[in-house]
Amino acid sequence: MALTVAVLAAANLLLNHWTGLLRLVTALAVTALLLGLLRWAGGTLADAGLAAGTRARGARWALVLMALVGAGYAVAALVPATRSLFEDRRYEGMTGAELAVRVLVVVPAGTVLVEEVAFRGVLYGLVRRARGTVWATVVSSLLFGLWHVLPSLHLATAKPALTGVFGDSAAGSVAAVAAAVLFTAAGGVVFCELRRRSGSLLAPMGLHWALNAFGYVVGFALR
Repeated sequence: MALTVAVLAAANLLLNHWTGLLRLVTALAVTALLLGLLRWAGGTLADAGLAAGTRARGARWALVLMALVGAGYAVAALVPATRSLFEDRRYEGMTGAELAVRVLVVVPAGTVLVEEVAFRGVLYGLVRRARGTVWATVVSSLLFGLWHVLPSLHLATAKPALTGVFGDSAAGSVAAVAAAVLFTAAGGVVFCELRRRSGSLLAPMGLHWALNAFGYVVGFALR
């Protein structure tokens, strides 16, 4: 557990500092290292939610969740009251090719894979073996929320909808980061429950990818 948390702390700093291919390679290396730590601790692929017998069920869950997110985002993009939630200044100047790379490579390999293996796979599996499902969910979700402190530092200024709520002051930035941590921690609970109910890591992976990737697509389309 201590080694896993230490790896995650170092990975968080590196993944939020490096970009491009270096970041992607780092994410894959961290994923492999975490799975190695689980195996060294006596864990199995089943503890990580990756047992062969659960993959088909997890894939079905993932496909359904992806379809629901896609439909929900489409409706939200068409409704004026919620359309502004997708506005993001980080999309300015992005090309279609850059969007494709982000959706098909960066999000699945550089974000979803490493985060799901880390929090709903290895960390969840280790704590669940030692303390049970409730503790696994709590620890995993809290650390998942803290994982998002660094990427949330400029969130309030990047998204106009949030700027209107938190403002562009230092205090507003702190409030936006706190809100992001609480929101992602709550999301972590949902991901953990999907992992528990489906028995597979593929279910939260599918939902995680859809939330991020479809968000990019809709935000890009509404620039």
